[in-house]
Amino acid sequence: MPRIINDNVLYPELSYKLSGIFFSIHNKIGRNLNEKQYSDAFEESLKNNEIQYVREKALPPSFVGEKERRNIPDFIICDKIIIDFKAKDFITKEDYFQMKRYLSSYKKELGLIVNFRQKYLYPKRILNIN
Repeated sequence: MPRIINDNVLYPELSYKLSGIFFSIHNKIGRNLNEKQYSDAFEESLKNNEIQYVREKALPPSFVGEKERRNIPDFIICDKIIIDFKAKDFITKEDYFQMKRYLSSYKKELGLIVNFRQKYLYPKRILNIN
């Protein structure tokens, strides 16, 4: 059966590949690890799939006096999509605002928040449309 991809979705092919990796990790290693362990598994999958990425690239300070390395997204994929992993009971509005800050600072259009702690994986797509 052919795969149907919505024309209105940003980076549909890349998003589809990434979602497959998320679900594969969730199915293989479960939901009780920490964020760094999920990041390590994800990084290995990115290498195996030859997907370009940057891991934990810190944002520059946004004001005088702010400490270095205060805001660090987990991954930037193909210089297009920012990914932030979570391993907690639920996503909060602070997580959403954190992703919006990453998207604005890096001038990217799409961010994904992935919470591996949940029983069913639901990657959250956050758009930065100006």
